[in-house]
Amino acid sequence: MKRLYFAFVFTLTSMTVFAQYDYRDSNRIGISFGVNQFTLNTNNFQTKPETGWNAGLSMRGNFYNNWDMVYAMQFSENNFSVTTNSGFITEDTNYKLASAQISLMLSYKIVENHLSLEFGPLVQVNGKLKVDKDKENNIITGTTLLAKDIVDISTFNFYPTIGITSGFRHVRLNISYQYGINNMLGNLNSQNLGVNFKGNPGILNGNLILYL
Repeated sequence: MKRLYFAFVFTLTSMTVFAQYDYRDSNRIGISFGVNQFTLNTNNFQTKPETGWNAGLSMRGNFYNNWDMVYAMQFSENNFSVTTNSGFITEDTNYKLASAQISLMLSYKIVENHLSLEFGPLVQVNGKLKVDKDKENNIITGTTLLAKDIVDISTFNFYPTIGITSGFRHVRLNISYQYGINNMLGNLNSQNLGVNFKGNPGILNGNLILYL
């Protein structure tokens, strides 16, 4: 997480210097906050998407003709649930995932300062899943695993991302979709749990961006 933070600070500093050189009206720092819906796509157990939150910073700079370049860092809390059994009761057990993302997006300006289409790569670093203490011994439906058995997930993922941003010069709404290429459950395959785990995350984001 610390490395991501320092990398982002360096990126913002570099972009600020560039902004002072030229295109002064087209280089702006953005503060963003919003919500996300996280889906874990897997056949190992039953999952449901849940809602989390986002907060971050970005730098939008003029790149070439109708293209902008957008550097961004986003911190998120993602949530999803897994169907579990507690005795004879079936209930959804919620998992939380804290993450940090750094992205580099190309932005095509359909309407200057009002509408743009964005796409590009991002990398995400995250910790382990967190599950409620009172449900960590629930049995995951269709398996012999406990809810706490699947928390040690992969800490790195790569997401191709596509989105659209609309609004006004200083206030815009961004909607994007990210799909994780790496196997998020890959770490579990080294724990001799008797299951071949595979799961890919998908994240739908809706963020309000305030440009300074």
